[in-house]
Amino acid sequence: MATAASTLPASRPASGFMSWITTVDHKRIGILYLYTTFFFFIVGGLEALTVRAQLTWSNLKFIGPDVYNQVFTMHGTTMIFLFVIPILAGFGNYFVPLLIGARDMAFPKLNMLSFWLLLFGGLVLNSSFVLGGAPNAGWTSYAPLSTTVYSTGSAIDFWIFGLLLVGISSTIGAINFLVTILTMRCPGMKLTEMPMFVWSMMVTSAMVLFATPMITVALIVLFLDRNFGTLYFSVAGGGDPLIWQNLFWFYSHPAVYIMILPAMGITSEVLPVFSRKPLFGHQFIAWSSVFIAVLGFAVWAHHMFQVGSPLSVDSFFAAASMVIAVPTGIKIFNWISTLYQGAVKLTTPMLFAIGFISMFIIGGLSGVALAAVPVNWQTHDTYFVVAHIHYVLFGGSVFGVFSGLYYWAPKMFGRKLNERLGKWHFWIHTLGFNLAFFGMHMVGLLGMPRRIYTYASGQGWEVYNLISTIGAFTIALSVLLFMINWVVSMRSGEVGGNDPWGGATLEWSTS
Repeated sequence: MATAASTLPASRPASGFMSWITTVDHKRIGILYLYTTFFFFIVGGLEALTVRAQLTWSNLKFIGPDVYNQVFTMHGTTMIFLFVIPILAGFGNYFVPLLIGARDMAFPKLNMLSFWLLLFGGLVLNSSFVLGGAPNAGWTSYAPLSTTVYSTGSAIDFWIFGLLLVGISSTIGAINFLVTILTMRCPGMKLTEMPMFVWSMMVTSAMVLFATPMITVALIVLFLDRNFGTLYFSVAGGGDPLIWQNLFWFYSHPAVYIMILPAMGITSEVLPVFSRKPLFGHQFIAWSSVFIAVLGFAVWAHHMFQVGSPLSVDSFFAAASMVIAVPTGIKIFNWISTLYQGAVKLTTPMLFAIGFISMFIIGGLSGVALAAVPVNWQTHDTYFVVAHIHYVLFGGSVFGVFSGLYYWAPKMFGRKLNERLGKWHFWIHTLGFNLAFFGMHMVGLLGMPRRIYTYASGQGWEVYNLISTIGAFTIALSVLLFMINWVVSMRSGEVGGNDPWGGATLEWSTS
């Protein structure tokens, strides 16, 4: 006999703020990534300005050594793990499904989980500032410096837990990207026909899956050493601190390409649109990403030329570090060929894409120099290395990020950013960047070591450091100009339309 059942009330979809908190839509999650990571970019930038203020001139006491160590540790950690890597994943969240004709990411709820793990990981990392002091062992946190012998308190433990959460987020995201790209492409789209940004995200995701377990193991073992009496990194207890270096750099040098390949993908999308030419050497650029990924796992020990490895080991890693310049050079020559005899239109996205290529070339040249063991011995842990990493990651990745923001803002938010303010942003940013970091090559060759919070006068370092500080604050001015441009343009900027740049690429033809 049938029985009557009460009618359930119709559920109402969340609206307003709650709709963003509970969203599983790939576009909204991509936007959440962009805003969250840009917030961390501002935090990391303020930390950088604090470091530069302290180093402006010899014998300054703007901040003390303990605070300095905390600030530069969190600057590197924030910029790498909370800004560059995840903001590129944010672009991927928004555009990969659009570029392959998919309705969403393969696992929408895991996509949401990945974002929230990133946010909470960032909050855990930064909460140590108000809970007894931030980590102070550098963003590399070499053992035994990061063990309880030299780093008491809980700051390093916060660093460990924060990075574990960020690493889990990154791994979940990588799985999601790979499944989405490999199984959800529109009918007829072969791998070799995918847009370059999708190629870069696919290769990057594969690298994340291979690399992240290494730093995860290193972090867990460091936590055990600090809290449960194990002695993995204690020489006196039969351990070896070089275990940390090998595990850390097996992740962290591939992480350089994890940070740069998506920016290269953005550049490969922008250049053809504003050159009014097809991308030159599509297949060469695609497969060069694969070669970069493979070789990226064969170069980590060039960070360790000073540890006394056999000559054969050093020679192998030196050669591999030089060879990896070949697929990178292939990309650069193909980009230049795309520009050659094209109807080049110097819009703001195009300027930042060209800036990306230019700054990355400078960083790559210093990288080839550092691959030579004798040069590496002389410049290791000097500001020459600081200049190199910033030309690669800031001059590379961040220029690529800004290119993507200006290029895709009309798609994401419906309005174009102001071109006049955008070009002012580019030129001030480029000027400030080179003022801040080019002189570091020279001061590094003069012997200025990394990680010192002050220095004596009479060594010829003051002028270079003053110029670097002026450059850092010039970059800050350019970022402020970008933020003003963003706020004004989102409120009253030119409406983007269906294809504002006339590129006729896939993301503009889908909703």
